[in-house]
Amino acid sequence: MSNNLSENQEEIFSKVLRAGRRTYFFDVRETKASDYYLTITESKKFTNEDGSFYYKKHKIYVYKEDFENFSDFLNETMSFIFDQRGTEVISERHQKDYSPDRINTD
Repeated sequence: MSNNLSENQEEIFSKVLRAGRRTYFFDVRETKASDYYLTITESKKFTNEDGSFYYKKHKIYVYKEDFENFSDFLNETMSFIFDQRGTEVISERHQKDYSPDRINTD
């Protein structure tokens, strides 16, 4: 049996979130003991000097026994961010022509 087939058997459910140069993968996989766990992978696209592309990936594993605390901490952290900075994305600061004088302070 090929490795590719066994990898496909481990993946039970998958969702993909495309967000600009980043893609997030939420995958349910199966352990050897037939239990499920979650992997969250961030894949970010970069360009080489020659115009070719490559991706950097970061992966975390979350197991069922940690789901409740993970969810609670994630929601609490996101609420903190929204409470402190609102829901508007402040991306203009990363633009090359950014000037703090242009920020609306109303």
